[in-house]
Amino acid sequence: MNRLLSTAIYTFSVLIGIASFAYPFVLTPANGGAAQQTLAPLLTLVLLLLCLGVLLIEVQGQTINARMVAALGVLVSITAVLRFIETAVPAPGGFSPIFAPLILAGYVFGARFGFLMGVLTLLVSALITGGVGPWLPYQMFVAGWVGLTAGWLPHLRQTRLELGMLILFGVFWGFLFGFIINLYSWPFIMGPEATNWQAGVGWQAGISRYLAYYLATSLLWDSVRSLGNVALILLLGTPTIRALTRFRERFEFQVVV
Repeated sequence: MNRLLSTAIYTFSVLIGIASFAYPFVLTPANGGAAQQTLAPLLTLVLLLLCLGVLLIEVQGQTINARMVAALGVLVSITAVLRFIETAVPAPGGFSPIFAPLILAGYVFGARFGFLMGVLTLLVSALITGGVGPWLPYQMFVAGWVGLTAGWLPHLRQTRLELGMLILFGVFWGFLFGFIINLYSWPFIMGPEATNWQAGVGWQAGISRYLAYYLATSLLWDSVRSLGNVALILLLGTPTIRALTRFRERFEFQVVV
């Protein structure tokens, strides 16, 4: 019962995230911008309450034990500090050191752990760096999806294949993160007519306009993020996976009746 309830909460949170990115498209840019400013704190609060509810349910059901919650807190703190370093010493393009830890932790500990780590890391790092704004809940959602989908990856026995899979996954999310996040701001940014959002043009024309906007403004930026993910996973992936796997195996347990 607890597992079904937590699964329902995870699913609900994903649906809220999808709806939040689709939300601006039903408003005009002028009204939408004001409404989005009001919506952002509500989304943040709802997402935090869902995460807290999931933790309480899964701790009681022993899906995540107390030691795993402590591990979640430590990993969130470390990754949030990495983002503070990124802010203090800006890296080129969209490079960020937080995605490799999210991917590796989600891969080792599972989708649920990865989702919670992604959401909480973006929240804590925003509080540390002063990056709190209407964009925050959208970043929290997508970072949660990074960790969530990393937990869905198959666990391969060959180290090289495993590392190659994670590198490709890092490249994929390096581009996809920016592609999704841009949907939050695209309807409110003025630019060339061919790349602007416009109500009532139809979904085919809307996709064409957004692709033109993305290629013109974000492809190069996201390429740097993807290359950064490749470098960090290639350098730290194997030892990090081994360390996290040892920790997971040490603190996992089964109750035998």
